[in-house]
Amino acid sequence: MFTVNKALLWAKNYLKKCGLENTALEAEVLLAFCIKLDRVALYRQNERFLSPEEEENFRRMIKRRGQREPVAYLTGHKEFMSLDFLVNPAVLIPRPETELLVEKALEIINAKVFKVGQTQKDKILIVDVGTGSGAIAVSIAKHIKNLSGVYIYATEISPAALDVARLNAKRHGVAGNITFWPGDLLEPLKNQGCEGQISLITANLPYIPTLEIDRLEPDVRLYEPRLALDGGKDGLDFYRRLISQGGEFLRPDGYLLMEIDPAVINQISWLLIAAGWKFNVFFDLAGKERLIAAVQEV
Repeated sequence: MFTVNKALLWAKNYLKKCGLENTALEAEVLLAFCIKLDRVALYRQNERFLSPEEEENFRRMIKRRGQREPVAYLTGHKEFMSLDFLVNPAVLIPRPETELLVEKALEIINAKVFKVGQTQKDKILIVDVGTGSGAIAVSIAKHIKNLSGVYIYATEISPAALDVARLNAKRHGVAGNITFWPGDLLEPLKNQGCEGQISLITANLPYIPTLEIDRLEPDVRLYEPRLALDGGKDGLDFYRRLISQGGEFLRPDGYLLMEIDPAVINQISWLLIAAGWKFNVFFDLAGKERLIAAVQEV
């Protein structure tokens, strides 16, 4: 029978043989999940014996991880912007680098609220396109919950992903602050009075070229939804369409805020220039070009 210490040792060795890195962290996260403790408590109770059911569940979890199933899907949770999000294989797992998009969005929103003085006449409409798990929309809503005159819409083409986003909005107490729209990009908002009214569009869209998907890490390639990865032949299909649609929906001073693959920064830059946008590029913590904030030339 496993103690906590022996369970962790076995798991780390097993995962290492499977060629995985971060074996100690992943073993701790999965064991804490299986025995319903936080990670710190594992070391306070390191001689505690696992029940037969706990041990069986833990062994099963570790073996699934050894087959490269992501930890977030095994536990059903992923932290993003210091919030705990529900995730499952219907949604892309939120990445730390996407927090830069949320932080920049909050800067833009706060500047606009200050500028218009939070008047109902000059309401601020934010749209998160391809919301997935809702991580971006929910994080924004959570941070601006007390601001008046700010409205958040979120669109998503996958019904299963939209269900997850709604659950996360409810989980974090912002279900009443976000209107979810089923559909592709900005299409659901046509004929809804949104043309020329949006202050900010946020987007973390699929940007992997189709032929590159089979070269991705097994954790991503085998388990994450292809719909959330496949950006078409050159990875830019969704960005071309969004750049085209954005001009129709944004206010003259509205922002298009997009997470990008650093490898295609030049191609996206030319798309924006050709469509009459001016933009700034922002770098992530690894020093990579990760975010574009674009406004239309006036």
